[in-house]
Amino acid sequence: MAERTKEAPPRVILGIDPGTVVTGWGVVQANGSTLRHLGHGTVNASSAEPQAARLSRIYRALSKVMLEFRPDGVSLEKVFFALNVQSALKLGQARGVALLAAAEQSVEVHEYSAVEIKSAVVGFGHATKQQVQMMIGSLLQVADRVPVDAADALAAAICHLHRQAFEGRVADSLRKQATPLRPRGTSTRVRRS
Repeated sequence: MAERTKEAPPRVILGIDPGTVVTGWGVVQANGSTLRHLGHGTVNASSAEPQAARLSRIYRALSKVMLEFRPDGVSLEKVFFALNVQSALKLGQARGVALLAAAEQSVEVHEYSAVEIKSAVVGFGHATKQQVQMMIGSLLQVADRVPVDAADALAAAICHLHRQAFEGRVADSLRKQATPLRPRGTSTRVRRS
């Protein structure tokens, strides 16, 4: 009798592309190898608005998205080093607010480099934002053009789902190849006389 593989339950991942003026978000569901777009959007703020007010807006919006979609995880880009210290600091604050929103909802967070995210979606780690945007529309069969910040967020979600599927296949393969351990004290060495 053939061994039945247990189908994994559908997983929902929220991707976030943090920014202090525009934060993108996108929700993707994986059911087996099928990806389904559940929603996307942006949180927009004026650069004239005080930083604290922008961060509050991002926090509230992402908390609302998490309550609506109940993701199994959040995926976002790892911190990068920027030449402009002020920009890096503000981006770090936006990331912190996204991490706080996830922590308060008890949602697991996964971080990937920009190169990993672009490679997972476009197949090239130095793809342009427009290339990512086009591939997102194609992969998720979204008819309307997805804003670049939301496309980056959807790409982060897809990156995590692809990584998770790959790690699951590796784990399955290792389980199938596992051999029982020899009892302690047994040896396969040949004695010479």
